[in-house]
Amino acid sequence: MARCQPKRSSSSLLAMLFNFVYALLLLIASPLVIYRALRHGRYRRGVKQKLLGLSKQQANHLRQSSSQRPLVWMHAVSVGEINVLAALVPRLEQMLPETLIVISTSTDTGYDLACQRFGAERVFFCPLDFSWAVKRTFKNLDPALFVLTELELWPNLIRQSRQAKVPCVVINARLSDRSCQGYCKAKALLGSVFGSLSMVLCQDETSANNFQQCGVPTERLSVTGSLKFDGVTGSRDSESVCSRVDWAGKQNEHIAWLVGSTQPDEEAMALRIYSDLRKRHAGLRLILVPRHPERFGAVANLIEHQGFAVHRRSQQTEMPGGQWSGETVILIDTIGELSHWWGVADLATVGGSFGDRGGQNMLEPASYGCAVTFGPDTRNFKDIANRLIHQQAAIRCQDETELLQTIGQFLNDPPMAGALGKRAQQFVQSQRGASEATMTALRQRLPDTLESPTR
Repeated sequence: MARCQPKRSSSSLLAMLFNFVYALLLLIASPLVIYRALRHGRYRRGVKQKLLGLSKQQANHLRQSSSQRPLVWMHAVSVGEINVLAALVPRLEQMLPETLIVISTSTDTGYDLACQRFGAERVFFCPLDFSWAVKRTFKNLDPALFVLTELELWPNLIRQSRQAKVPCVVINARLSDRSCQGYCKAKALLGSVFGSLSMVLCQDETSANNFQQCGVPTERLSVTGSLKFDGVTGSRDSESVCSRVDWAGKQNEHIAWLVGSTQPDEEAMALRIYSDLRKRHAGLRLILVPRHPERFGAVANLIEHQGFAVHRRSQQTEMPGGQWSGETVILIDTIGELSHWWGVADLATVGGSFGDRGGQNMLEPASYGCAVTFGPDTRNFKDIANRLIHQQAAIRCQDETELLQTIGQFLNDPPMAGALGKRAQQFVQSQRGASEATMTALRQRLPDTLESPTR
């Protein structure tokens, strides 16, 4: 007993240290948080769940009055991770028919999409990493398994999982060299956190090596591939795509250029390029999809300021007269639709890559066979971006001038654009299979409390 006491004291001290750091960061960020809450309505939802954790009543609601059934808690921070879970949850439910699966998320957009995908009755906001909030959530929810998507390294959350004797598994895990170097510098504080992970299913060998350096034992690591490849459909004949083609009034002679997941300045860049190219290519049409909902209004104003009519997805049921004019730019100001709108596009530019945000997922437009372009900063999807370029299945543009030239080249040489898109689609199809590998790994390491007839 005396030998165990220092470990508990050390763990408590670390939890207090992290609590202090989080409180300090919240205090520093409070003016910005308050401004965004008042101006854009952000951060208001789920405040009690975030700060205090799940109450017993909320946990019972998630359990759907079935306290005897084992429960799996899966966490996905935002929209991208929710889309990853969408490909996996149905298979997990099939493998574990007697198990309840609940999903937590951290952002408003992630919460809304999770409710659409999985039903609001089993979605909640993940507690912030304060020790009291995560402890309360684990106690009231009483999960048999805790699953993190990719990696959101919250020390108190992972430590509490271990203390509650709940296996913590990371799926679709990725850890860049840069992040690894940072974590290794703080290994005295974070090494035990990585060591608390029960199993880490990595997207690639690089991530597996980095997790090992950070403190995850080798025997707990597996390379299962990227679930993002399995989470994209790529069928332009699906009802979800065809209905949007009809809504937009897209005709055979139209060439739709979609610039998606955009950050500030990228919409203005796209509008300048569109203004230039449409003078020589009458069939060109533009669709803009901003990344953050609070910017929808500003982007609509920007479109009108540039002299175009704006057709907002949220406000109109169909294109006036059923005709999509070159004078009209479509603005997708809704949540969770981008994956379908890529199927409407012929040319695709992935946003967040021409600034310093690290880019967004380019697999969805690639899966539809779009001619894909993105900017110089794709560090969030470094491996996927590099592999697409290596396969001659996408083009990286360094700036606005190169993007203008590339889109112009696509319009002047449609077979070239078509061949690029076909290679992209073939590449995505060749990489599928991570879902099956992930399920196989999970099946081998599921806790005994999750009994399944397939095991």
